[in-house]
Amino acid sequence: MTNALSAAAAGFGTGLSLIVAIGAQNAFVLRQGIRRDAVLAVVGICALSDALLIALGVGGVGAVVVAWPGALRTVGLIGGTFLLGYGVLAARRMFRPAALRAEGEGTGSRRRAVLTCLAMTWLNPHVYLDTVFLLGSIAADRGPLRWTFGLGAVCASVCWFTALGFGARLLSRFLARPAAWRVLDGLVAATMIGLGATLVAGA
Repeated sequence: MTNALSAAAAGFGTGLSLIVAIGAQNAFVLRQGIRRDAVLAVVGICALSDALLIALGVGGVGAVVVAWPGALRTVGLIGGTFLLGYGVLAARRMFRPAALRAEGEGTGSRRRAVLTCLAMTWLNPHVYLDTVFLLGSIAADRGPLRWTFGLGAVCASVCWFTALGFGARLLSRFLARPAAWRVLDGLVAATMIGLGATLVAGA
């Protein structure tokens, strides 16, 4: 029992340390949370996607994918292009005050949010590196307890995205001013464009 708890705690800590880093996915979840736009759907997609990828990594799929180096390069090129495009849109929002609103924008916005979140998650090679490869290799060292380690990592993902998405609304009063939204979108744009350029160059 003690060994299982230790493995789960190690998985939780390792998973959290990888997820918390500032990146495209976290920046998107933060913005959706502040705008209160499709938060539950976005948080659910991120958490469930991480759970699936972690399970694939713990199950050993990472070793299989490594045998085809072109996979990550292809994903990197597609994902990098997508992030560049999203970064440009975020940069445009800095100069369009009418678009800087905290409330949701209806069903069309929800569909866009879901599709964007799916692309942000599954077209990001860093997600595969962190979950499938890195967590999968660390879990392998746990032997029979590798799935307990993986469960801890999944719990970390659920806790983080829930806190980020639903906790972001605490900033809504501060971000009620257009100037604050300009700063946020500027940071999002810089993050997306920087990561996108890195992925395209690396591919």
